[in-house]
Formats: sequence, C-alpha cells, structure tokens
Amino acid sequence: MAVRAGREFLAIPGPTTIPDEVLRAMHRPAVDMYSRPLVMLTDSLLNDLNRLFGNTGRCYIYIANGHGAWEAALTNVLSKGDKILVLESGRFALDWGDAAARLGVAIEILKGDWHRAVRPAEVEARLRMDKDGTIKAVLVVQIDTSSGCVNDIAAIGQVIRAVRHDALLMVDAVASLGCMPFEMDAWGVDVAMSGSQKGLMTPPGLGFVAASYRAHEAHQKAGLRTPYWDWTARDGNSHYQKYAGTPPEQLMFALRQALDMLFEEQLDSVFRRHRLLAEAVRRAVAVWTEGGAFAFNITEPRERSDAVTTVLVTDGRDPLKLQDYCETKCGVLLGAGFGQMKGKAFRIAHMGHVNAPTVLGVLGVIEMGLNALGIPHGRGGVQAAVEWLAESVNP
Repeated sequence: MAVRAGREFLAIPGPTTIPDEVLRAMHRPAVDMYSRPLVMLTDSLLNDLNRLFGNTGRCYIYIANGHGAWEAALTNVLSKGDKILVLESGRFALDWGDAAARLGVAIEILKGDWHRAVRPAEVEARLRMDKDGTIKAVLVVQIDTSSGCVNDIAAIGQVIRAVRHDALLMVDAVASLGCMPFEMDAWGVDVAMSGSQKGLMTPPGLGFVAASYRAHEAHQKAGLRTPYWDWTARDGNSHYQKYAGTPPEQLMFALRQALDMLFEEQLDSVFRRHRLLAEAVRRAVAVWTEGGAFAFNITEPRERSDAVTTVLVTDGRDPLKLQDYCETKCGVLLGAGFGQMKGKAFRIAHMGHVNAPTVLGVLGVIEMGLNALGIPHGRGGVQAAVEWLAESVNP
C-alpha cells in the first residue's frame, strides 16, 4: 500500500521544485532573437542578477549548468600554470579545483573538515606565508550541499584584505543565491558564479558569472580565455554576442518569472523564510538524533546552512531504505549522501519554492518512515518543528 498519488515532491538539493508560474512562463512560442522585447528581457535579467549578487560590475548568462559556470569563471581570469588555493568544506570546492587542474592550473587544497565550515584564520595564516604572491585566486563555496555547511564569505574576504594579498576571491553561490544574502562588493568577492536550478526556481540549463572590476583587470591578462566563455566577446554590442549564439529563450522567460516572484516577495522576506524553514528542519532532526541512529553532519550549529541539512546515519544502517520508503510510499524524494557521505547520510533540502506545508510535509513523511521501518529516533520531531514555526510566525 502507498499514499504517493499526486504530485511528487523534490526534497533534494537541486534541481528544486519549479513553481507553476515559472512553468507557464516557458510555455510560449519562440520570438525573434533580435527583437527589442528580447533584448530588453536580457537587460532586465542581467540587472536583476547583479542585484542578487550585490555586484556593481558585470554579469554574464551562459547556456550551461554550474560546471559550465565554473569553467567560465576560471578561464576568464586565470592562465595556465597559475596557482590557486582551494578551501575544502565538502565536495564542491574540490570539484571546482579539479576543473581548474584539468585546465592546467596548479591547485593547492587547504584541507578542511567535512563536518565544519572553512576557518578564516587558517586562510589568513596560509596567505601570510605566500610572501611572493604566487597564489592568484582563492576558491570557496558559500553553501556546500554535500556537507550542508555554510561558509562565512565576508570573513574570508576580510582576511584576504587584512593581509593585503592580491589573490582573487572566487565564490560558488550555486546553492545560496536566492536563499541567503550575497554581498559581492561589500565582502570583497571578485568572481561569483551560480546556476538556475536551486534557489532561483528555474529549470537547469543557465549558469551565471558575476565579475568585479578587479576581475576584469585580471581578465585582460588571462591566458585560458576561449571563444564561448570569453567576457570580452560577450561584452559586444550585439544581442547575439550576449549568449555566444542563439539565446535560450524559454529559459529566459522562466528566469524572468522566477526573479519577479523573488522580488515581489522581497529578498529580506525570502531569506527569512529560508531561515525559519531551515531551523524547523533542524529542530526536527535534533529530536530524531535522541534515538542514537542519527547526527547532524555539521557539528557547529551556526555553520549549518539554510538551504540543505545533511543527516549522518550513525548506527551503520543503510539510509537508502529510508529514502526508498519516502519515495515509493509517499512521493517525497530525499537527497542521498554525496562524495565521502555516500551510503552514510541523507540530505533534506529546504531551498527555493518551499513553504511551511511542504517542509512540514517532508518532515512528516520522514517521521512516518522512521516509525514504519523501526528506526530508533526521538519522538516528536515534527511537533518540535511546528512549535518553532508557531513561535516565529506571528499572527
């Protein structure tokens, strides 16, 4: 017997649930790619992406996923043989660094703990040792969806400035843009990248890169520039150049609708919604851990992200059984453990198009699965989430 009839719900950290309004926005014919309305649409998207990034420099839209945006960011500011420092806090900064290495960039990994965020003091210590300025860039993610941590980008930017190091600060904001504040200029970020499929509630297929004025100075000397990713080519006057070819029209229509929804809600409210719902999830997980079978992957509470919570299974059982139950019996898809967490954790995403009913529903299904499968857990996780929201959402 199953109770999964109806719409399946994605509680995975990307792609996230696409709002009906965004789906409807895509469902229209293609238009003349040189028409004034489409040119104006591009201009509006670039302006609003800069607003999300907190950037007064330029922004670029690529027909690509996050991995493509990684490559766009790297090739526009680096040359073969350059050295970069990769800050480990999970899987994704390491993968970005690996992409750089395959392009011919020398990488150094500042070892981290997948149970903690990056320690800015360790970044500062390493940069102080780099007397000759051999490190050309520092790579970090704001939210790593494998570990579930959030890194303090403002603090990392501050230590780079404190040691007067010339390294570019490059940030992956794929899992954070549209879910929490990003202040590129204020934090001293030089290059930031993101994608369409998480907090921006748009189908996968669009990658974004925001560049500071300092990044554009580095761009003039970058030896890895290639025709498709090149900022100079995309800065041309022709609308055709903005996309290095035919624009992704339906995805542009979708993104416009998604951004309109975010701005209508107002960004401060969007970020507060994510904080409240993330804490509701954490309240439930904290209760479940009392049974001895689970633990938070991120040990320091203030380092747990508002986009995804990674839950360790500590008693040796396979988390796939719980994931399978939630999906096949109830129509809720949980994220699997990723990287070194594979087979040892599950992930609960709470990003993008989420609200109290969806998050409480996911938590209710998980608690139902824990009961049905006889997995030891503290009782009343969902009730703890409800009580938190009742205290926090005023009449």
